[in-house]
Amino acid sequence: MKTTFRLLGLLLVLLLVQAVQAQVVTWSPAFPVHNEPVTITFDATKGSGGLANVNEPIYAHTGVLTNLSTSDSDWKYVKAPWPSNTPAALMTSLGNNLYQITINPRTYYNVPDNEEIKALMFVFRNGNGSKEGKDTGNKDIKVAIYASGAVNVSFAQPVVGLNGLFVNQGQNIPVRANASASGKLSLFLNGVKVKEEAAATVLETQLTATVSGPNKVKVTVESGNVTAVDSFLFVVRAAAPTQALPANAKDGATYLSATSVLVNLYAPGKQNVYLVGDFNNWVVGATPMNRTPDGTRYWVQLNSLVAGQEYAYQFLVDETIRIGDPYTQKTLDPNEDRFISAETYPNLKQYPTGKATGMVSVFQTNQAAYNWRVTNFTRPKKTDLVIYELLVRDFIEKHDYKTLTDTLNYLSRLGVNAIELMPVNEFEGNLSWGYNTAYHFAPDKYYGSKELLKRFIDEAHARGMAVILDIVLNHAFGQSPMVQLYFNSATGKTTPENPWFNPDPTHEFNVGHDFNHESAATKYYVDRVNEFWLQEYKVDGYRFDLSKGFTQKQTLGSLNAWGQYDQSRVNLLKRMADHIWSVDNSAYVILEHFADNAEETVLSNYGMMLWGNLHGNYKQAILGYTDNSNFNWISYKQRGWTNPHVVGYMESHDEERQMVEATLYGNMSGAYNVRNVTTALQRMQLAAAFFFTIPGPKMVWQFGEVGYDIPINQNGRTGNKPILWNYYQDPERRKLYNVYAALIKMKINQPAFESGNYTLNLGNNIKTIHIQDPDINVAVLGNFGVTPGTVDPKFQNTGTWYDFVTGESLTVTNVNQAITLQPGEYRLYTTKRLTSSSILLGSKEERDALAKNVVAYPNPTGNGAISLQYQLAAASEVSFQVYDQVGRLLINKALGKQSAGNQTITQTLTTGGKKRLAPGIYHVKLVTGTTAKTVQVVVR
Repeated sequence: MKTTFRLLGLLLVLLLVQAVQAQVVTWSPAFPVHNEPVTITFDATKGSGGLANVNEPIYAHTGVLTNLSTSDSDWKYVKAPWPSNTPAALMTSLGNNLYQITINPRTYYNVPDNEEIKALMFVFRNGNGSKEGKDTGNKDIKVAIYASGAVNVSFAQPVVGLNGLFVNQGQNIPVRANASASGKLSLFLNGVKVKEEAAATVLETQLTATVSGPNKVKVTVESGNVTAVDSFLFVVRAAAPTQALPANAKDGATYLSATSVLVNLYAPGKQNVYLVGDFNNWVVGATPMNRTPDGTRYWVQLNSLVAGQEYAYQFLVDETIRIGDPYTQKTLDPNEDRFISAETYPNLKQYPTGKATGMVSVFQTNQAAYNWRVTNFTRPKKTDLVIYELLVRDFIEKHDYKTLTDTLNYLSRLGVNAIELMPVNEFEGNLSWGYNTAYHFAPDKYYGSKELLKRFIDEAHARGMAVILDIVLNHAFGQSPMVQLYFNSATGKTTPENPWFNPDPTHEFNVGHDFNHESAATKYYVDRVNEFWLQEYKVDGYRFDLSKGFTQKQTLGSLNAWGQYDQSRVNLLKRMADHIWSVDNSAYVILEHFADNAEETVLSNYGMMLWGNLHGNYKQAILGYTDNSNFNWISYKQRGWTNPHVVGYMESHDEERQMVEATLYGNMSGAYNVRNVTTALQRMQLAAAFFFTIPGPKMVWQFGEVGYDIPINQNGRTGNKPILWNYYQDPERRKLYNVYAALIKMKINQPAFESGNYTLNLGNNIKTIHIQDPDINVAVLGNFGVTPGTVDPKFQNTGTWYDFVTGESLTVTNVNQAITLQPGEYRLYTTKRLTSSSILLGSKEERDALAKNVVAYPNPTGNGAISLQYQLAAASEVSFQVYDQVGRLLINKALGKQSAGNQTITQTLTTGGKKRLAPGIYHVKLVTGTTAKTVQVVVR
């Protein structure tokens, strides 16, 4: 009996539903309106088929498109968040993979009366959202809403999607049109009337496909003085014309003149390709592409274009696959472009809503060439490189190239000579680190136009800074047309026929779809990408993300095996580097590799640089722990390399910030606590002194120079992070910036820091670096412990040495004379004076100080007190402060308001506990309102 009722119910549904023929959903009434019930029936075997034969409750994830929606992806009034199992969205099972729900749109979605409902949108899912049912091509399901009381007409048969209906020559096409009101129904084929019903609501007939190419079928209903129209397109198949590719054709778009372009797609094994776009009003079948005799490429030449006009376009491959152009230099995104402001990207072309689906490509003839200001840029030597890694989104609030260009002076003052941009190739979404790349030739529009990117690079070059692209060629993500062209939606993998990708990755840590780097197609593509950015954008080189993945050696499941020496990977990387250097022989090739040192040695010897991650070791040292605090692997000599090709860093986008680690987990002893923010900042100075002075290229992660201390996982690992430019105004953080700037300048300008004659002693809390050079010797001494320590300086010679931090001279008669260092204290001695003033205290407050002609006496002092004579330019509140060499405030005493004119004060040099200051060099500061004046005092 239950079976009988189920069959009767199913029959009733089928009778009620007007639209049939392989639709993923059907609905009743045929012309649903905004304020009356509509019954939606979902066939789980149709469309994507992701819920076929699922024996569990099915829910409708649903919303509406309204007059305020900007695209088919801009759902409004979504009934429940994914995957919230609200009872109101539960589908009724009818058996046989059919499910049903009845809703009254206006009240069900709670849409305001003043907002027009254009369509209902659906994705069906199981309870936890692990399985879903969508339309053919994995698209959202759309049900149009009609105006109440209006006269409407639509085709119930055949079911025709955006890609049209493809039929064979001579094939019969059943046609059924429904009208919402009785009237004269007329059917036209290519403008010729083929059938008419005088007074009816239904018109049925059968058409025969005779004319090759696109054919338009139109139906009209005339009811009273109202006429309604609907139409569809069918394409009569014809073999793709065979014609050789012209010799001048490039990949993607080749501009032949101001009004003509040749478009070329590599698609081996495909049967036919049509080009659709603005140039043919998106008429499917109107522009068939020629097939080359070897069957690998499809091309067509377009003429009579409007010079300088942007044209959107897509490829329709084998009648069902819509993709963008892998070589396009600009994309349009139906989902994300609406979030890009006109300020970020002026005059951004609108997405062709209703005419395309997915990512759309753009070509433009007669483009104005960028006028490069710098045409003879000389790149910094590898040994001098100080690279500043930044993510545009999290570096500047406006996340655009224009603002980034305006910020170059900040980086110039810091002294870095190279900027590494985290991936700017078109990636999925807007809020991303960029490693989910989809289009390698197109700059992501979320950061601005290509002209503004070129201007940024040009202005960086004008300031002596190279620009390095972080580029992703280990993998690509699902929006990539090369993925979509050979893709199995049932498995979520590329097919074995895909000429670029492996269906399954060969190694650990792969995300997206894994490039097959042994494939000739991938080698070709990689070379085109690398030469493009060097030539078109004048970038200075690349940091290749996850370069250890450039292999076909199967190591999936074994991280250790993946990192072992792989000759095939070495060969692939050498081949890639050779092509880059054939285009530009001084371009940087930097690998994020982290493989066996024997392999990295070979790559280094070949001329490539390799990322050197010393985060963990520097972290332990900064925190004040001895275990694992030896960061000597930052040295190319320690690795046994011939060349200084380790790009060492203390933190990158991938590591927790050192300041976060220090303030959470730092060591302590008595009153000395690394977790104190000021102390942690001082220890970052110490780390910097032992970072920039080790010969070899270096990399700094953005805002490390001001002690950025926002956790990496705040808002999710790749989520937005707060942009704290106010840190630059904080005195303690500004000191760290000044230290970075001074050390970077010294590293770049002094040949000693290119020397291969150096020794490192980094195993304990007391660490030293010694550099020997014909021009200058260097000794760096530091206490990474949390208690005072004594160091044997092991000066390379007797005589006069100069403290780079304070500018003070030191006469050395005993090269082994012990020096006591307070916790976190460091000394950087050179045999040539490199600076005459403290790098810690120079600031605007010093230059504008009200206290003039400050003299300290006796200096040196040994009696535990100091006297100061000075002149006040104006009456002011005055405070007396004493700092040690690393900037710690030891004494702070208010002296009250003093009148303008000559003043003399005497102050004891004791801390709050009446403890006299230990022998050493100190900075005595007179604070006068918002200004201050500092003098150096030696205590014996």
